[in-house]
This record gives sequence, C-alpha cells and structure tokens, in this order.
Amino acid sequence: MTEPPQETPPGETPTATESATHLESPPAHVEAYPTGKRLAALTLLAIGVVYGDIGTSPLYAFRECFKPEYGLQANQANVYGVLSLILWSLILVVSVKYIAFVLQADNRGEGGILSLLALVLQRKHRESERKYRMVVIVLGLIGAALLYGDGIITPAISVLGAMEGISVAAPAFHHLVLPLSLGVIVGLFLVQKRGTAGVGKIFGPVTLLWFIVIATLGAIEIAKEPRTLLALNPWYAVQFFVNHGTGGFIILGAVVLAVTGAEALYADMGHFGKRPIRTAWFAIVFPALLLNYFGQGALVLRDPSAAVNPFYLLAPDFFKYPLIAIATAAAIVASQAMISGAFSLTRQCVQLGYCPRVTIVHTSKTESGQIYIPEVNRALMVGCILIVLGFRTSSALGAAYGIAVTGTFTITTLLMFVLARSWWNWDRVRAGIFVVTFLIIDLSFFGSNVLKVIHGGWVPLLIGAALFLMMTTWFRGRTIVQDMMNRSTLPMDLLIQDVAKRKTPRVPGVAVFMTPASEGAPVVLLHHLKHNKMLHEQVVLLSIVSTEVPEVSDESRLTVEALPEGFFRVISKYGYMETPDVVKVIERLGPWGVHKRPGETSYYLGRERLLPTGTGPLAKWRKNLYIFMSRNTPSAAEFFGIPPNRAVELGAQMEL
Repeated sequence: MTEPPQETPPGETPTATESATHLESPPAHVEAYPTGKRLAALTLLAIGVVYGDIGTSPLYAFRECFKPEYGLQANQANVYGVLSLILWSLILVVSVKYIAFVLQADNRGEGGILSLLALVLQRKHRESERKYRMVVIVLGLIGAALLYGDGIITPAISVLGAMEGISVAAPAFHHLVLPLSLGVIVGLFLVQKRGTAGVGKIFGPVTLLWFIVIATLGAIEIAKEPRTLLALNPWYAVQFFVNHGTGGFIILGAVVLAVTGAEALYADMGHFGKRPIRTAWFAIVFPALLLNYFGQGALVLRDPSAAVNPFYLLAPDFFKYPLIAIATAAAIVASQAMISGAFSLTRQCVQLGYCPRVTIVHTSKTESGQIYIPEVNRALMVGCILIVLGFRTSSALGAAYGIAVTGTFTITTLLMFVLARSWWNWDRVRAGIFVVTFLIIDLSFFGSNVLKVIHGGWVPLLIGAALFLMMTTWFRGRTIVQDMMNRSTLPMDLLIQDVAKRKTPRVPGVAVFMTPASEGAPVVLLHHLKHNKMLHEQVVLLSIVSTEVPEVSDESRLTVEALPEGFFRVISKYGYMETPDVVKVIERLGPWGVHKRPGETSYYLGRERLLPTGTGPLAKWRKNLYIFMSRNTPSAAEFFGIPPNRAVELGAQMEL
C-alpha cells in the first residue's frame, strides 16, 4: 500500500509535493542542452512556432508610428527616434527581460503565464502571507484572460497586414483585401481539427524563408542609405521624447507592436527548451528584424511618402506578389502558433480548476502537446471574423492589439518579482531593481495603449474581463459545490462495516466510482447503494487530482490503498499539461489485485442538477452563470476517456 497524499485545504487547488517540483528537473521530453544537428533542428522548429508573431510585426509596426492622426512627420529626427525606440524595445523587452530572465522561470521545463503562476503557488506560504496568494492568483488569471484576447487579435491583424500588400501592388484590387482575409482566417480555423503534425513540418522553413527575405530587403535599402544606422544610438530615442513630450509617449502605443509575440518565447519553452529559443533569436530573428526595420527607415528617409506602407514598398515591383504570398504564409504560421497556444492555455485552465471541462482531441499519436479543442476553436474563429469585420484594416486593429500584450507584460514582471523573492531568494534590492526597471518600461507601454481604449483598446479589455469573471466564477462555484458534496459523504469505515453487516449482494466485475474527495464514501456510491441494493465484487474509488506541475512521473502517478470488503481507494495525479485517462489508470491496478476485465468494468459518475438560491457566498447572478457553464460542459465520461457504453451517470439535485 502506498501512502495517500496530505489533504488539500478546501478551496485550494491540490498540488504535488514540493519534492516533485524542483526547478532543475525538466520533463523527459525537454532537452536541456541540445547540440549539433539536434540543436539546429529544434532551432528551425522554434523559428516557425515561437517567432511567427513577432516576425510578422514589420508588416505594420513601423508604419503605425507615422499614422496621420499622430501628426508625426517623416523627417530624419523622427525616423531616427522611432527606429531607436524599436531597437531598444527589442533589446530590453525581448533580449534582456524574456531571453535572459523570464526563460529562467521554468516549471519543470514548461513556461507560460499559468505555468509561472503555478510555480509561484508551489511555494508554501505562512498564514500571514495567504492574502498575497489570492493577489498572485488574480494577477495570473488576468494575464491568462488577456492572452485569449491576444489570440483573437493576432490572426486578424497578421492576415490583414499581409493581404494589404494587394493595395500596394494593385490598388484597383483594394476591395479584395477584406474578403480574402476572411477567407484565409476561416480556412485556417476549419483545418484545425486535422492537427498540425503534417503542416507543422513546414512552419520552420516557411518562417526561415520569411526572415531571410525581410532581412535581404532591409539590407538592400540600408546599403542605399547607410546613415540610417546612426539610429543604433539610444540618444535618438531620448531626444525623441524631449522633442515630442506627450506626443512621444503616445507613439509608444505603436512602438510596442514591434515586440508583440514576446510572450510566445516563454509559453513555448516546454516544446523546444531554452537553448534553441535563444539561438533562434540571436542568430536569425533579431538580426532579420533589425535589418528590415532599419531598411524601412532608410526608405522613408529617401522618400517620406513611403511611410504609408514602407514594408511592401521595400520590394521591387516584380517581387511584390511573391512577397504577398510569403507574408500570407508567415501570417498563417503566426496565427497557428497563437491558436495552438490558446488550446494549451485552456487545457491548463481546466487542469488547474479555472475552466469547465472541454472536449480535448489529440491530433497526434506521438506528440501529447498537439491538441484540438472544438469549443475554443469556434469561439476564436467567430471572434476573429467579428474583429476583421469591425476594424477592417490592420492599422485600425493596432489600437486594440497593444493593450492585451502590454497588460500581459506587466503581470509577467510582477509575478517574476514574486518568484525571484520566493524561489530564487533574491534580496529586496536586487529584486526591486528588476521590478522597477521593467515596470517602468511595461507601464509606459501600457499607459500609452490605455489612451487608445476608445479607439479599439476596449476589445481585449472586454474579452479579458469576461473571461476573468468566468474563470473566477467557475473556481469559486466548483469549490462551494465540492464542499457541499464533502459534507454529504459518509466515513468510509462506517460504510464498509455496514456492507459487511448487511451482507450486501455482490455481482461479478469492477465498479469504478469517480469522486473528487480523497476521503469518505462518494455521494454517487451512496446513491448507487440506495437504488440498486448491490455492489460489484470489487469497488474502486477513483480521485483524479490536478497538480501545479506540468507533468507527473509514472512513479508518482498512483496512490493505492486496499480496503476491506473488496474496496480500493485510488488517487491518480495529473499535471496541468496532461489529459487524464481513467481507463489506463484502471489497467495499471493489476498489481494491487484489481481485475483487468474491460468488459466487466463499469464507471459511475455523479451529475448534479444545481438550483440557485438567494443566499450563500455567491451572488445569484454568478450562481446562474456557474450553473449555465456547468450544464454546457461535456460529460465527465468524455473528458476522462471513459467508453460511453461502460459509463453510468447518477443524478442528484442540489441547491447552490
């Protein structure tokens, strides 16, 4: 018999033991130090998946800084100032903050804002610090909610930005930009159910070609106007603020478009590891971006009217249509990365208890991370279509894009400060320098985007607020329902004594009762006994426990306790990057004497019918929201991989 884990306090997500969450023990699928051909292969894949979003920013970032409403003239001082701001934003935000610091915050090899939140929560807090735990949770959930807004806007702005090249190459066909963009977006979402295993192999080569092309176009233009390289001097950025004051601060809302996608560096760390991501950035991506941005600046210095769309005007006439095709392919890759990220983020939310169950379809037999979630896919597609129809141009979308990104940047910095103090044991001075330095940068970007709320910035805020409300309502409602069910349970020793005393009839086979409680007889078992007056020969009480680590090792997966009268209590742990499989759990119970007879195994699940009341800790409208989400979630049998013909649901009515 293995020892059961310690009971988790009510209202808190169950976590693995601290010994299982050591920072230096990445999961088996992550290579810590790849070299040679393996490093080259992972670097190429990282270029395609990680850098698609930030790689397509040259389509619109520099252009947005010279939008007519900003009143910024395309003269030498302003071009140098904008280029210097873009350069040093890439250096400070991406190279220093994310590459040098944030990538160090790996939760057993995995990254992303929810992974960072889970890592922070693993540290045991004193009772006096428990109020800060809730603050940390709120920050992490807000960041996750904003990332969904980012996931809706990224495909829209990337595809629109690529298709707008048609207006440059053939102005007469400008009216085709919108319908073609919608066609690409709809097609992109419709193919998601087929998975990315096959298409994913070309992501790296396509994006690499994209970076080679934009670097070449930029280098050619820089060669014609080499004085553009003077903008490498950060003094031009300082001068820009001195000369423009408030206007310079507002321009930051456009400059930040050059660093959108930086969060993907961290979120995709678990797929490739740190070294390939860093190698791709410094060897390919960063140089290519700089060459293209400075090339656009050189073009505008020679011809100020080119500021209207300097990216496509870099290309000679014969290359404009091929460039549109390559840009569209790169935009699709960038969009795919955000869509896949939304799927992974949703699975993490489900496992951590902040989202109802969803339908998780594994699209690859070999890669566990390749999943498809129909509900999320439909929501993203509808959101993208509405965004494109509402804003119609990438320029109009720029206002909506920045606020989601900068909000996530700010929250990441705050969580990193907590992590540095609790996990890395930084002193207050060192941690303070870090948080103050990057908060100044992040809040400057965020503040400049807040000014654009009425011009579209309300979109990601509205999406984020709605999702945050749903996540917190689900977590709180789930906790209340679980507490109510725990109070309805019967001590297991009393039930076993009663079964032995009454000589309850037993039938051949195994009955598996799904229960979230780790102690006591589950309500579904009591209902079964009440109505059927019998039990199977063997009874397994199975609890699926979500942990705050990405993956749980096979050795730590199961905790089994053999009880009298053929009862077994089984606790199976899963990480937030894993999907539970109940059938496999039962198959592994042979060493404890549980029969392996799939045809004679029945699975019993509870299905509560909830009724809202006017009392309790939740407002009635939030109770109704929780009940609505609960009634529209896929069945537990489907989520846990239970064969439909072996599942039995027993209902109960409860007042919430």
